[in-house]
Amino acid sequence: MVDESNYRRGFFSINALWKNKVAVLVGDYLLTRGLFLAVDNNDHDLLRIVTMAVRELSEGELLQIEKARRLDITEAVYYEIIRQKTASLIAACCAVGAQSVGVDKELVEKARFFGEKVGIAFQIKDDLFDYGTAEVGKPLGIDIKEKKMTLPLIYALNKAGFLEKRRIINIIKNESEKPKKVNEVIAFVKNSGGIEYATQAMNQYVAEAQALLNAFPDSRYRQSLHQLVQYTIDRSK
Repeated sequence: MVDESNYRRGFFSINALWKNKVAVLVGDYLLTRGLFLAVDNNDHDLLRIVTMAVRELSEGELLQIEKARRLDITEAVYYEIIRQKTASLIAACCAVGAQSVGVDKELVEKARFFGEKVGIAFQIKDDLFDYGTAEVGKPLGIDIKEKKMTLPLIYALNKAGFLEKRRIINIIKNESEKPKKVNEVIAFVKNSGGIEYATQAMNQYVAEAQALLNAFPDSRYRQSLHQLVQYTIDRSK
């Protein structure tokens, strides 16, 4: 709903089917149901993890909106945005899973950190979709149209000369609704090596996530998580 997108992952979004009012109310209802379950069962540690994730998600989206207006995102800011708006959710899911079986805090934190690595890789993969040609379940070039500064674009701008950088930023600021201009930005990013750079960064986070998993004893659960990590970079939507 925040992205005003009619579909995600190949399906119609809730707001496309039922409009914004229903999407907000049902989302709030499901969130409070989950929070009440934690309260009713005295699972205060789970409540804390979920509440922190909601805060991080909100802060990440607000930071991205702020930076989209000024187009001054550095790599460090980009990683902070995606850590909050995407990785914090997957990290919370992993931490809740560990916490729910009563392991010590060190293992809960390790599970959270694993989820954060997977989440960052997941978001970089999503950003790369914007520069592809295949149908991926969201409009192609949508990040550029919404003035989102993703890793491939940030790298390309950092490599560009002053005049070229100013030209591309001007397109994003003032002409991002024109498909021909969006294609210019996409070509600029591809020619500057932005796709390869972002892919390398994504693979690094995947390798770090796999290394964290390998510290645990081998089991079918660990193998399932390895498959989850691999899906992060192999998925087509």
